[in-house]
Amino acid sequence: MMCFDDGKIDGVVILPYKKNADKRGWLVEIFRTDELDAALTPAMAYISATIPGVTRGPHEHIDQTDFFGFIGPSTFKVYLWDARKHSATCGKRMVFLAGEAEPMAVVIPPGVVHAYSNVGKEIGWVFNGPNRLYAGKGKKEKVDEIRHEDVSNSPYIIDEPREPS
Repeated sequence: MMCFDDGKIDGVVILPYKKNADKRGWLVEIFRTDELDAALTPAMAYISATIPGVTRGPHEHIDQTDFFGFIGPSTFKVYLWDARKHSATCGKRMVFLAGEAEPMAVVIPPGVVHAYSNVGKEIGWVFNGPNRLYAGKGKKEKVDEIRHEDVSNSPYIIDEPREPS
C-alpha cells in the first residue's frame, strides 16, 4: 500500500479568489482564459451542492484536468494525493480548507487523486470546469474516472465523517 507525505504536488494550481464586494453583495471571477494554459480551458461547467458531513471522492482521471471553484457558502476540506508513478512529487499529499472564508480555484491534473468534504454547517456549492466533456461528445464515450470510494485498504484516507455513497 502506498504511503503519502504532506507536500506540494507538481501540476496542482491554487488560485486565491478575490471577492469584489459592495452594498449589493459580492462578485468573484471564477476563471479567466488569460490566466490559464490553453490546455486547461474548461470544455464544460457545472455546479454541485454538497450537504454538510458528506465527502465526494476520492477519485482520479486518466486524461481530464478538473478546475474546481470553492466559493461557499460552506467550508470544504480538500484532499489531493499524487499517485502518478513518474511524477517528481509522487507520494505527496495536500490537505487544505477552501470555501467561503478562503475562496479559491484548485486545478487538479490527471492522475492526482482528489476528494473534498463539506466540513461546514450548511450546503456548500462547488463549481467545476473540466477541460474534457463528461462522457465525451454527445455523452457517447466512456467516463474518464477511476473511483476509490469503496476500495478496502485504500491509501486515500479521509479523516472526516462521510455519508455512504
